[in-house]
Amino acid sequence: MALTKKQKEVYDYLVAYNDHHGHAPTQNEIKDHFGLKSLGSVQKYLQYLNKEGLLETHWNQRRGVEVKAPDRVVESDSELIPLLGLVAAGNPIEAIENPTNTISVPRHFIKGGFRYFALTVKGDSMIEAGILEGDVIVCRSTKEARSGQIVVAVIDGEATVKTLSMQKKNHIELLPSNKNYSPIVVDETTPDFKIVGTLVGLLRSYA
Repeated sequence: MALTKKQKEVYDYLVAYNDHHGHAPTQNEIKDHFGLKSLGSVQKYLQYLNKEGLLETHWNQRRGVEVKAPDRVVESDSELIPLLGLVAAGNPIEAIENPTNTISVPRHFIKGGFRYFALTVKGDSMIEAGILEGDVIVCRSTKEARSGQIVVAVIDGEATVKTLSMQKKNHIELLPSNKNYSPIVVDETTPDFKIVGTLVGLLRSYA
């Protein structure tokens, strides 16, 4: 059976703790060990491991976790990241953040020490860069980018994906990859402009 990297880390911690202490840790101990924000996050990991047959949970007991030792537990070659909503490949549209949604992406897209998110593309302004409507783009969360990188930018609360072109001080162009669209010019008068990510990968379904 395959687990994500984090799920495997939680399971390995439960096994090691159980081997050392003779019983499983409490949910608070799990939360504190991994620096999780809430017991709800702990319970999601436990529920998944229970579903996979790696644990038995007894919610009416303080240490209500019984660790099982299956024949083979391997780490998945994919990782879950937040799927935040839509991004325009055309004129900017409102980005709808919903961090309760996630998507599985290949692990080679992900590098340690960085945060990642995914967005669904709407529009055709980046078709010559191979980014089509309905694609899911995988982005590294960052506030900075180099000229020539494909970025996700937010302008006055609306998100767009374009190629960044640094023209001169206080003057930036967001370039489409479709001759039917014009660049978006950004300068000191542009309201609430910020770069929120750079493109690292793309997922496409042909179904």
